[in-house]
Amino acid sequence: MSSSVTLRQFWTLLSPEGRWLLSTVAVQTLGRGLTLPFTVIYLHEVRGFSLDLAGALMAFIAIVALAVTGPGGALTDRVGARRVLLFSTTSQLVGCVVLAFATTPVVAAAAMIFLGINFGMSWPAFNALIAAVTTGEMRQQYFGINFALVNLGIGVGGVVGGMYADVSQPHTFTVIFLADGASMLVPIALLLGPLRRVSGHHEAPDDADAASGSYLAILRNPAVVGMTALTFIAVFVGYGQLEAGFPAFARQVGDVSTRVVGFSFAVNTAVIVLLQFFVLRRISGHRRTRVMLVMCALWVLSYAVLGATGALPGPLAATAVLAYMGLFALGETMMQPTIPAITNDLAPDHLRGRYNAVNAGAFQGGAILGPLFAGFVLDRGWSTAYIVVLAAGCGLIAVLALVVERLIPPAVNGVPDEPVLTADPATGDRAPQGSAPA
Repeated sequence: MSSSVTLRQFWTLLSPEGRWLLSTVAVQTLGRGLTLPFTVIYLHEVRGFSLDLAGALMAFIAIVALAVTGPGGALTDRVGARRVLLFSTTSQLVGCVVLAFATTPVVAAAAMIFLGINFGMSWPAFNALIAAVTTGEMRQQYFGINFALVNLGIGVGGVVGGMYADVSQPHTFTVIFLADGASMLVPIALLLGPLRRVSGHHEAPDDADAASGSYLAILRNPAVVGMTALTFIAVFVGYGQLEAGFPAFARQVGDVSTRVVGFSFAVNTAVIVLLQFFVLRRISGHRRTRVMLVMCALWVLSYAVLGATGALPGPLAATAVLAYMGLFALGETMMQPTIPAITNDLAPDHLRGRYNAVNAGAFQGGAILGPLFAGFVLDRGWSTAYIVVLAAGCGLIAVLALVVERLIPPAVNGVPDEPVLTADPATGDRAPQGSAPA
């Protein structure tokens, strides 16, 4: 698809199933945004759980998600992405309803199991379903626009939830969790209705080796190993710091207010929503691995800006924090379309669920270990080492991107296969192999 394609043209070129699937995203994440920033507050200030227990319950979601990601990917390949997505979305609905009325840690933990099941199983299933309704450059465009809509929904939901939820009125938290659950009814209705014929299931070729579908066999593919390592490091130095290391650094080292930290997340959402499609048009037709190099440069610059906050006076430190988030978000707009597109273009149709599960597992691993690293280093006051490690991690991502570039075909990397030139026996002229004679 040409880089000059507009958003309206993109929508027109999408299949009806692609439009329906994309239409679910903003509504679904709007509900998620209502509760995501306030779950710990709800558990601690409304239900009276200790902060340690509240934090452990939040971590339990990630542990459950990591445990079910592998089985979820295999199930996606066996029964189809649509069925798995129906199950995982229903789990989210149940989890939200249970959490809305959770007055004891045991009930809250039960709710977290359902939420973790959704988080772990929906990722490979949803990405596989996207791959089922898109091809080629449209797939990269779709992943990017999907990411922008996710951020828009969560951002708007967070604003609405912040305006409505009030710890002095516990019923307001019950309402937002029930609203989060109710938002799942939209994708469930579409999966049972207009999307019922999009299974996302593909039979293995007759000559396929049964053992080739195991996770061990998939991880023997050097390209998969490279992408898995790249994803893990990118999340470790990126998203793993966004909700833990960055706020702690900004407060302890930059000495900025919580209001500035909160506003920085609004900057993050605004940059992604406003610039994602522009970035998609600019990177279309370029090697996806080279796009990752640009992302690395932006993230290194962003961490240099964040690191400088400790030496700046108050107003400049606040400006630097906002600049950090803007640069980081711009890098996100390059990461989010490319990694899923490479993963799904690399995967055989009948193994797409497993390939996405491997990538999701790397993401979840980075999201779990990143905050642990940040807490360990910043608690000891090693702020300079913190920035140096993150910048070095960005350099490692760049190296891995160049390694992956050598391991994947050009088409998987977002550019057409280069034609093989052959000589015309009559004239000696060289022309693309298979081309029609003039």
